[in-house]
Amino acid sequence: MVSHSSVSRVFGKRSKQHTIILASGDDVRHWTIRPWMFGIAASFLAVIAIGYLLGTTYLVLRDDLIGAAMARQARIQHAYEDRIASLRSQVDRITSRQLLDQQMMDDKMTRLMEQQAKLRTRHGRLDSLLKRADVVEIVPARVPIPRARPSGSVPADNQQQANAKTGRVKQQLALTTEELPLRTSQLSYAAVEAEPKTKPGDVFDNVLFSLKTIEQEQFRKVQSLTSNAYQTAETIRSILQNTGITAGLNAGIGGPFISAENPAAFDASLNDLGAALDSLEQAKMLARQMPVANPVPNHQISSKFGKRRDPFLKRFAHHAGIDFKTAYGQAVFSTGAGTVITAKRKGGYGKMVEIDHGNGITTRYAHLSRIHVKVGDKVTVGNKIGAAGSTGRSTGPHLHYEIRLNDKAVNPQRFLAAGKKLQSYL
Repeated sequence: MVSHSSVSRVFGKRSKQHTIILASGDDVRHWTIRPWMFGIAASFLAVIAIGYLLGTTYLVLRDDLIGAAMARQARIQHAYEDRIASLRSQVDRITSRQLLDQQMMDDKMTRLMEQQAKLRTRHGRLDSLLKRADVVEIVPARVPIPRARPSGSVPADNQQQANAKTGRVKQQLALTTEELPLRTSQLSYAAVEAEPKTKPGDVFDNVLFSLKTIEQEQFRKVQSLTSNAYQTAETIRSILQNTGITAGLNAGIGGPFISAENPAAFDASLNDLGAALDSLEQAKMLARQMPVANPVPNHQISSKFGKRRDPFLKRFAHHAGIDFKTAYGQAVFSTGAGTVITAKRKGGYGKMVEIDHGNGITTRYAHLSRIHVKVGDKVTVGNKIGAAGSTGRSTGPHLHYEIRLNDKAVNPQRFLAAGKKLQSYL
């Protein structure tokens, strides 16, 4: 039998185990508590203690953490609100600036459209005036516009210079008026957007300045046409005055002074141009009525106006007209527009035609062989009124031509000379 002490020496010292015994009457229960159970229990208690400490710490510090989180959230919110407010302010400024720019562009566009409408209206008036200018021939290449001279002929050099000047004025004015709708219609917002480096306002300003320049250029050219029309009318009247005619030649002009910078200046200049064309038309109408043409073109004068030796009595007498050397039956033409007041045989005149040209002026065509008109007929320049002959007090075939002013015979050669000068104007 091995003693307890010897076993302990052989197997070593063993730790004593703790046993829990629960007895209730005959029922006995026991549990052996091993060391690892103590470890588990201690760990569980440590976990509970740590959890409790953490829970207690959280409860103690929760208000501070919540306050800090709320403060941080508030700071972030304020920062966002400030940023949003700044962006909104920038958007408002940009929007206001865009609205202002848009308003300015709308105002300038309105001004531009008004200017365009005004220029188009003026273009229509100019077009009608230029057509009238073509009718009265103040600017075609063949019509000279010299300054009026009290007497003498108009030099050819001055006529050519005036011709070239008025031709250039009309051509430039026509080109300017045709260019207006093109320049103004090409402007649009798309055109403005097509130039990103240029401010829209600058584009409008440049177009408005261009239109203003065109308007001033038109104004100068209209004034030039007006001046040329008045000068031509004055020249025609001056040539007619040299014949001794005074009736219907005084055409007064005038009106209030309007500065070229005045908005109404251009319209006033158009009205002035219309008045100048009216004056020129009246002068030409008067010139066409006057007997300034040759009754038998390309025929020589055989006897002049004034004192001469009478072919029958062989003594000096007054010759009331001029005689043209013609063949028998040579056509005779009216020298101006008028009404036939005599178409019959009349004493020493033989067969005679007398035409009333108005303003107290009449012409007589005597010694005719045939008469082709009757009393009351209206004739114009170049109408055939009869044929030359030798009827009446005549020594042979010729045409006796008289011009009477208020029933007083005047020298027809002055009218023939005036007719040569007026050929380029009529």
